[in-house]
Amino acid sequence: RFALSADVALEVADSTLRSRFSLAAGERRGFALRFGPAEAGEPSATAAAEVPARIEDTVAGWRSWEADHDVYEGPHRELIRFSSRVLKGLTYRPTGAIVAAPTTSLPESLGGGRNWDYRYSWIRDASMTLDALWIGTCSDEIESFVDWMVGAAGGHVHDEQPLQIVYGIGGERDLAERELPHLRGHRGSSPVRIGNGAWDQTQLDVYGEFLAAYYRYLEHLGEPDALVSHFLCDLADAAADRWQQPGSGIWEARAGPQHYLSGKLYCWLALDRAVRLAPRIGGNGNVDRWARERDRIRETILSRGFSERKQAFAQALDSNDLDAAALLIPLAGFLPAGDERVRSTIEALERELMQDGLLRRYHSDDGLDGSEGAFVICSFWLCSALARAGEAERAEELFERVVGYANDLGLLAEEIDPASGELLGNFPQAFSHVGLITAAADIDAHAGG
Repeated sequence: RFALSADVALEVADSTLRSRFSLAAGERRGFALRFGPAEAGEPSATAAAEVPARIEDTVAGWRSWEADHDVYEGPHRELIRFSSRVLKGLTYRPTGAIVAAPTTSLPESLGGGRNWDYRYSWIRDASMTLDALWIGTCSDEIESFVDWMVGAAGGHVHDEQPLQIVYGIGGERDLAERELPHLRGHRGSSPVRIGNGAWDQTQLDVYGEFLAAYYRYLEHLGEPDALVSHFLCDLADAAADRWQQPGSGIWEARAGPQHYLSGKLYCWLALDRAVRLAPRIGGNGNVDRWARERDRIRETILSRGFSERKQAFAQALDSNDLDAAALLIPLAGFLPAGDERVRSTIEALERELMQDGLLRRYHSDDGLDGSEGAFVICSFWLCSALARAGEAERAEELFERVVGYANDLGLLAEEIDPASGELLGNFPQAFSHVGLITAAADIDAHAGG
């Protein structure tokens, strides 16, 4: 139920709240609105009067955080600084969880049914958020996130207790998806959903994303305790055990499991980082196996992941379908961006998936009805790949185009309608601002090179 406190008279009619009052220069009026269980009771009588002080305290807190974390220097400093604030705002301080977006059911196409609940913490999104925050703020959020993730996973990863791809911000595990038919949806886009049906999918990339983020912050974190060390070893073992299995991929397709290239790539990254971490996490007894499986994955990707017909790394092994996720190959360090196979992949993706100057994810069947816009992070991945391949000017041109779609506050949604330029999907989207930070940093690092 909603509970409201105000220091002016209020009128409620037809689900609309109204108040009419006059203010002189320097005067303030406060409103305090809270949503919670009925047993939580009414706000305190002074809640409305406390609003100005709470706002001032919030402003002071943000300014203090910015002063301590304003570390990036480069031509795109202000954009990176702003997006870092957005990502910081998507963290849930009581537990350390990082949400993908603070909204649910904002549609990927107006009137369509691709409306999902993103108010949870995905291991992938959160790990990439931490990577981006390292660039923009040298963030200290990693410690709380590691504690939250180890706790949400129960401290172990094994066949009877696999790592979920997403948890609730309090560590909730059951995120069963259901529809709310009594709600019309944003601009008539139904159904409105709570929960997310991808919560029990197999997505093999999560091991690599978390281990890569942990490795990046290694010196900042110091020596891991026994529980964290055991958990990290479990993740590496899971990547070694499961990389040959099919999964649902990073885009959470509902067309059935496939051998998605992105899953294999991030299992390779998980094992590569685990080999490097072994002396710190007590994994020396496993390191030979981790290295052996890492090398097997590399051989598999190179022999079965490249489509000779398309002259590009494909969406899945032994496939000719293209996917923007192939751009993660140079970004993860699997191959340099200048490698001829990466360059031809970039060309193929631009040729097949570019629409009105924006890169779509894929054209293959994902098991869902309806259409979607251009996924923002994919265009930013292309910016990064171009910059690393020595084409910083082209990267900058694309970057400026994508950033130009941000709203008047500088915020980006999950997707953009290539035809109209309208923002689509949940908002603001962590993934989009992650892509902005990493692309800006790559362009800055390779400008003039």
